[in-house]
Amino acid sequence: MTAARLIELWRGGLRESSHLGHVVISDADGVVEAWGNPGTVIFPRSSCKMIQALPLVESGAADAVGLGPEHLALACGSHNGARSHVDRVEAWLSGLGFEDEDLRCGAHMPRDPQEYRRLLCSDASPCQVHNNCSGKHAGFLTLKRHINAGPEYVELDHPVQRAVRRAFEEVTGETAAGWGLDGCSAPNFACTVEGLARAMAGFARPRSGKRGAAQRRLFEAMAAHPDLVAGEGRACTDLMRAMRGRAVVKTGAEAVFVAIVPERGLGVALKVSDGGTRGAEAAITALMVHLGLLSAEDPVVAKYLTGPIRNWRGFETGEMRCASGFPN
Repeated sequence: MTAARLIELWRGGLRESSHLGHVVISDADGVVEAWGNPGTVIFPRSSCKMIQALPLVESGAADAVGLGPEHLALACGSHNGARSHVDRVEAWLSGLGFEDEDLRCGAHMPRDPQEYRRLLCSDASPCQVHNNCSGKHAGFLTLKRHINAGPEYVELDHPVQRAVRRAFEEVTGETAAGWGLDGCSAPNFACTVEGLARAMAGFARPRSGKRGAAQRRLFEAMAAHPDLVAGEGRACTDLMRAMRGRAVVKTGAEAVFVAIVPERGLGVALKVSDGGTRGAEAAITALMVHLGLLSAEDPVVAKYLTGPIRNWRGFETGEMRCASGFPN
C-alpha cells in the first residue's frame, strides 16, 4: 500500500503541492483508522521521547532524586532553549552533581528568539543545555546515576539504552526494525507507524503496575506543562494548550507526530513522507479536529491548517487543505 495524500497546498485555484504520508489511529485492540500503509517502517525520532523516559520512571530513578512533573515534561520534550528551559535543566543537573560537560547531546543555538539574541549579541557560545534534547539527556544521566553505570550513556550497549530498547519494543509490540543515530547522538529505534500508534494507545489507557503508573505520570506531566515540551510558537505547545489537557501531541524530526488521547483510549502516529514540518503540523491538527478534540473554528486550527497563506505584503496567496478522504 502506497502513501496517502494527506495535505494539499492550493494557489490560484490549482493544487500546487501535496504532502503524502501514513497515519494510524489505534486503540488497545488494534488499528481503528488508517491512511497509507500502517506497516511502513519509520524512525520515530523525538516523537517517542515519552517511551525513552519510561525507564527513568519505572526504575525508581525519578523518585529517588525527587523529580517532579516539570522534570518529566522536559524529559519528554524538544524544547526551544529559552531561559525557562535552560535554567531548569541546569538546576536539574546541578542537583545531581552533574555539569554541562556530562551531557552527550551536543550544543546548538537555541530556537528561542530572546536566548538566541542574548548569545549572539554577547558573542557567547551555546552550551549543551541549549540543545532541544537536553531534558531527555538529563533523564538519561539520572537513570545512569541510579544504576551506577558508565558515563557514555548514549552508546547502544549501555545499560541506559538497553533499558530504552526493551521499553520501546514492549510498548510498540515489535522487535526494533533497526536503529539509527539521532541528532542528539542517542540511538533511535525503528518501528512501524502502526507500532508507534499502538505504543501511544498504551499511554492513553495505561494498565496497572509500574509500566502503567509511569505512562500515566509522563502523560500528566506533558499535559500540565506544554510550554516545557516545546515552547512559545511551537505546534506541540499551541495544540496542547488549546486541547486543555485532553490530549498530548509530540513532534519528531522528519515530519513524525504522535498523539495520546486518554478519553478515547486512542494513540495516533503519522509520518509525512517528504519530511516537511508544515505537512505534519497540518495533518496532526486535522486529526485532532477529526477526533473532536479541537473545534474547526479554534484559532490554532487556522494557524496550522485552515488559515490563508499570505505573502510579505499581506496579500492572500493560497491555502492548505485536507486531501479528499483525509480525514474521513
